[in-house]
Amino acid sequence: MGGVLLLLGFLLCGVAAAEGLFRQRCGLIRIWLGLCLGLAMMMWFPALFAFFLDFTIPAQFLGLVLGALCAAAGMFLGRRKPAASVGFFGNVPPGWLAALLIPALLLSGYLQFTHVIREVDGALYVGQSTYGDLCLHLGIATGMRNATFPPDYTILYGAKLGYPFLADTMATSMLLLGTGLREAFVITGTLMMGLVYLGFVLFAWEMAPGKAAVALSFVLFFCNGGLGFLYVLDGVGRDPSALINAFEGYYQAPANMPDYNLRWVNIVCDMLIPQRTLLAGWMMLLPALFLLSRAVRERNTQMFACLGVWAGAMPLVHTHSFLALGLLSAGVMAREILADRRGPWRKTLVNFLWYGVLAVAIALPQLMQWTFPQTVNGGSVQIWFNWVNNTGYGLIDEYFWFWIKNVGLVYLMLLPAALSSGKHGRSFAWGALAIYLVSECVVFQPNKYDNNKLFLVAFLAMLPLVGRYCVILWNRMKGVPGRALLASVFLAASTVSGAMSLGREAVSEYMLFHRDEVAAAEFLEAYTQPDALVLTGEQHNNPVCTLAGRHILCGTGSYLYYHGLDYRKQQEDQRAIYENPAENMHLLEEYGIEYIYISSYERSAYFLNEAYFRENFPLVFSQGDVRIYAVYDGES
Repeated sequence: MGGVLLLLGFLLCGVAAAEGLFRQRCGLIRIWLGLCLGLAMMMWFPALFAFFLDFTIPAQFLGLVLGALCAAAGMFLGRRKPAASVGFFGNVPPGWLAALLIPALLLSGYLQFTHVIREVDGALYVGQSTYGDLCLHLGIATGMRNATFPPDYTILYGAKLGYPFLADTMATSMLLLGTGLREAFVITGTLMMGLVYLGFVLFAWEMAPGKAAVALSFVLFFCNGGLGFLYVLDGVGRDPSALINAFEGYYQAPANMPDYNLRWVNIVCDMLIPQRTLLAGWMMLLPALFLLSRAVRERNTQMFACLGVWAGAMPLVHTHSFLALGLLSAGVMAREILADRRGPWRKTLVNFLWYGVLAVAIALPQLMQWTFPQTVNGGSVQIWFNWVNNTGYGLIDEYFWFWIKNVGLVYLMLLPAALSSGKHGRSFAWGALAIYLVSECVVFQPNKYDNNKLFLVAFLAMLPLVGRYCVILWNRMKGVPGRALLASVFLAASTVSGAMSLGREAVSEYMLFHRDEVAAAEFLEAYTQPDALVLTGEQHNNPVCTLAGRHILCGTGSYLYYHGLDYRKQQEDQRAIYENPAENMHLLEEYGIEYIYISSYERSAYFLNEAYFRENFPLVFSQGDVRIYAVYDGES
């Protein structure tokens, strides 16, 4: 309960600050911006105090005090601004808005509920999309309790945590005050998804106001999936069971089929649900896009300054969103200056420089301390054309066919939608193009697939223009026979793969931890020190670091390799201890390993000399196939 109250406290601070700072906007926009601001405060403010107090309960309360001071400052700064002259919803129809948001939010709440360590008879279950990624985020959240700052990875001895971690420390804050791990993730995850849905609608309405255009862009964006359904139907023609496999097989749904080079993925299934850093990043990105649009329209220097501060806080929430925002802003600036070359282009340039300087000044310490040492210095950034379609020896699919089958028919609408837009829309199209061009030529991480986190922001920025263009085409085709049929074919072809993927995700269920592993994690959490180092295997679903939040020597390469980390020595030493403990006892002392964890995974992954551990170390936990040995008798 304490964690929920802390969350509510930060949300109230954010809403109060937004009431002052954005007093001239309608109530719906103020509430949305305020809730986003409250979550940003909850991610950032306790972390600031953690540098002096560790990530402890006092740091949480001081963070809340700082949030209250920011709320008071926002109210003070806005006291003389005139109130909005429109109603709470502005010109957005409330019934129409509810019809869009409620089904999406209900589905998201259901997926969060079923996909985040749902307990069944003592075991913990997840969905298809969360089976791989969720453990990383759970481990950051549990391992951050009372942790020193800057924090270290719990899954690699001696490595500083360079992965954007603030989205997960928000759950840690709730854990420290008594909220359960599952509840902390489900509550914050569902809330952020709701804010992303609402944010997209408000941004789309800002770019292309109109119920039809915004509703269409909303459906095309969140039910995206490309033409993968054609591959499923082709398989059904040869084997009718292929359709069942699309709803039951592991990653056989049509929006994400690597075997067919379908990598664009459905945004809800494979981005918002499993990837909390991206979810939190988009929760901050959409307000940034909205503020950028308003600042450009109004040439509002103060709003550019607010945007600079907001953008500067993004790297440790989600670095890809920060980079995408920077690229998009550069494209918008270039187009605006070009369009104003005979007008007030100098003021436009000064405003963007003001925004950029503030953003860089705040972001640079984060990038220097965390991001660059792990990415740029680690050699993750490289020139690479056409990301996952390029094997290094040539393209898998012909260039344009790759994009058409991944994005779908919407891809064919992007250019005409941009050309048919007015000055403001074209500026954002230039911004989207800047993201597209850079992402097509450079990869920023070892996993080239992750470039889609940049491409999808360009897609997001373009969808309102596509929705507007589709409405224009519909109106121009009035009286043309078959107009409704053509529109239905376009909509079906653009959403069937996404709908099938969402259906597959809704029925997916996989055991992540069996009851013995859960019990072992509960033992470690109750009877060991928070910074205890435990020897385990490299499984990604490792209860020691994920559920108990304890440090391990070396975790899975599925995380470490794609984070740009060199883990070979720890990996080799780990194997040496398990397989030849008598000759490698010095490694236990060198690393300070306090416990040895053995389960069916370690027995299958190593030529395990379990008899040695049984004879030389006291057994402190035993249940099912799980054993935990203490390295030093009497220590716990």
